[in-house]
Amino acid sequence: MAQDVTEKNYLSIVAHYEDCLARHGDTHLGVDWPNREDALKRYRVMLEVMRPTTPTQKITLLDFGCGASHLYEYIVNRGLTQIEYAGLDLSEQFVRLSQSKFPANNYYCLDVLDAQAQLPQFDYIIMNGVFTEKRELSFDEMLNYFKRLVARVFAHARTGLAFNVMSKQVDWERDDLFHLPLDTLAHFLTRELSRNMICFICRSTRWPIS
Repeated sequence: MAQDVTEKNYLSIVAHYEDCLARHGDTHLGVDWPNREDALKRYRVMLEVMRPTTPTQKITLLDFGCGASHLYEYIVNRGLTQIEYAGLDLSEQFVRLSQSKFPANNYYCLDVLDAQAQLPQFDYIIMNGVFTEKRELSFDEMLNYFKRLVARVFAHARTGLAFNVMSKQVDWERDDLFHLPLDTLAHFLTRELSRNMICFICRSTRWPIS
């Protein structure tokens, strides 16, 4: 049986990213992404989930697992002024960093799996890189965490939710990454959340995706 996520074994993932921040600072390396161009590609793909009806329509967006708010920097650099951005992270270190950089943004430092956690609704929620690494967790532990967290966050998205995981269609797998079978993913989404979904396959220079 999968380990109950109330034990918060997923906090080891948070600790890993805080260690990356301590070693590399406010860079792509500080969020454990060695290739900056790959990171920018992920931001573009994640934002494509949004479908404004008019060029001036305001869209509320939650960057779940915002880290150092590099997604927000991408949004600003591309002049996407219709997006009203907010960030959320489990790490107080990352939230403090993001808030110091962008004091006008709303940031949340909370664990949405806690029963008392309060989070408003957003038009769209992006969970970029949240499920990439499982670190010391077993596959079943990470799958349990993934299902519970996505289901909880989905309830706060009025229009759409975007997330990414590692593919199993690779030449070899890394033990510390979360390689999720497509059948397992599709079964969960269609049974528990929605049949309305779009899948993208992105090639990465960081991990062995065929």
